Amino acid sequence: MISLNFENLVSVTKKHGLSLAEIKKDSEKIPKLLEQIKKRNQGFYEILDDRETVKKIATFAKKIKGKYKSIVVLGIGGSALGTICLQQSLKHCFENELKNSKTRENTPKLYVLDNIDPQLISEIEDIIDYGKTLFIVVTKSGTTPETLSQYFYFRDKIRTKSSHKLNAHFVFITDRQKGRLRQIANEEKITTFEIPENVGGRFSVLTTVGLLPAALIGINIGKLIEGAKTMCKKFFSKNFTENLPYQIATIQYLLNKKGKTINVLMPYSQKLIRFADWYRQLLAESIGKKLNNKGKEIFAGITPINALGVTDQHSQLQLYSEGPNDKLIIFIEVGAYANKKFAKLEIPSAFMGKKITFHHLLQTEKNATVQALTQTNRPNITLKINQIDENTLGELFLLFEASIAFLGELFDINAYDQPGVELSKTLTKKYLAQN
Repeated sequence: MISLNFENLVSVTKKHGLSLAEIKKDSEKIPKLLEQIKKRNQGFYEILDDRETVKKIATFAKKIKGKYKSIVVLGIGGSALGTICLQQSLKHCFENELKNSKTRENTPKLYVLDNIDPQLISEIEDIIDYGKTLFIVVTKSGTTPETLSQYFYFRDKIRTKSSHKLNAHFVFITDRQKGRLRQIANEEKITTFEIPENVGGRFSVLTTVGLLPAALIGINIGKLIEGAKTMCKKFFSKNFTENLPYQIATIQYLLNKKGKTINVLMPYSQKLIRFADWYRQLLAESIGKKLNNKGKEIFAGITPINALGVTDQHSQLQLYSEGPNDKLIIFIEVGAYANKKFAKLEIPSAFMGKKITFHHLLQTEKNATVQALTQTNRPNITLKINQIDENTLGELFLLFEASIAFLGELFDINAYDQPGVELSKTLTKKYLAQN
């Protein structure tokens, strides 16, 4: 279960906060907003019923089990951030360092190359065995220059360093019909998984983009989908109290009108810092738009910042407490641990004169931070989850994707395109052609 506490919006002054009446004022418009969302024909929630793809992934995972020591994902942005989040959130924090552990069960090590920095490209070669590495190449368009450049580099390496054919070392995740990657797949007979045409990259974590690598490292993707379906029911609820995505979007929108143009997502969990990275792209790329739906220049946007409790109490909190009052802080609190030994991890009594757990200290610091910000009139809300597991993470993915859908309609913009990104891509290709 996920709950949202926004009482601290009421506790701060009217200038910087929101009353319950303000938040609920336009909730009768939920049905209309849902109709507008449906007309967008976006598939991020429809994919939850795609049983065939889940079955295909499971079959493939079973087929290759034990064949590879390493999996390297080649992708950028939405083709990488969800996978990074899944690994960080649901696997051992030091998964790749575990040896002869029951938790590994011959699971391959997963690496995600989400940049074209030559040092990154070169240094991955120091730790992988080409003969026992599977590369997952992810680009929806099949033309992303960063990802294609990585593919051609590693393709040449495989040809000289492995005795197997290319199709034994590569899997593509791309468009069903078009793009250069699709053409190569047909020529080389490379196994390919599709990205639905109506699902954008930043919304694709619960498609094959995230589900395939997750399944290959032992994550239960069925439970991820189940969790997302649970939140999807709330998403389509016309009841304000049940519709958490609408509540979050409304709070963000109304506070934006009060000058809170920066949103900080601050989970108090090491496991969820990459979730904050994932959300940073989702919010920035979806809501940062020059034009509204009528073609009028509005320069909409909310600037996302990712933070980690308690780490960033010592790097960002000073700014949030005494700097410009232009931020909404969204805390994520974890109520318990799936593995009970973490909850029982004790600090020796020499620290406080009595024994307390690290979990208790973590929660105490979170509560103190919340109260400190509230007392200085800094608006903040808290999402509380019971524990971090596949079900809960699936719920969180859909919660934030659905909140973006509402937020786009409230801002009267298209939350699903990215013309600013496309311009950069076009210019990159132009300059490369010139040189």
